[in-house]
Amino acid sequence: MAGGDVNGSLSGTWTWMAALAIICIAGGFLALINPFGATIFAVTLAGWVFLIQGVIQLIHAFRVRDWPGFIWSLGLGVLSLLVGFVLVADPLAGAIPLTLIVAVLFLATGVAKTMFALSLKPATGWVWVLASGLISAAIGIMILAGLPSTATTILGLLLGIELVSNGVLFLFVALGMRKLGDMR
Repeated sequence: MAGGDVNGSLSGTWTWMAALAIICIAGGFLALINPFGATIFAVTLAGWVFLIQGVIQLIHAFRVRDWPGFIWSLGLGVLSLLVGFVLVADPLAGAIPLTLIVAVLFLATGVAKTMFALSLKPATGWVWVLASGLISAAIGIMILAGLPSTATTILGLLLGIELVSNGVLFLFVALGMRKLGDMR
């Protein structure tokens, strides 16, 4: 396919990308306005994903019963179903362990970025990597220090920030795709 054909097909779909951007930005602002509701939604959605995964895992396990990994596959399916049931039945209680995981991820990422920055120290820009690492670690510590109360809002706030960020990204991509069409 020639470069012009790719540009033409990309420019023809910019409206879809712009619509996705608007949906993400609107959803992100809704999550930021009501972080508690967004947290409950995110935990419930995660619960349904675990339930679906558990069902698929169990179906797989029983289709390959003579496989040496059958018992592990069966166990993972049951565990996924249990986690899913807990998250769907009581999303507020499920928010605490998910928030703990997010906090630990922020902390671990912050430490890793900080160590990476120190290894880059003579290079230009290492301070920005260090700042990013310290911010990530600080966020992780703040979430951990505020548990369990942070569990009611932090996932919703992070979801809102991520949706708005993605929406802005998709909007710029859509505008770039539109320009490709104008250049033809």
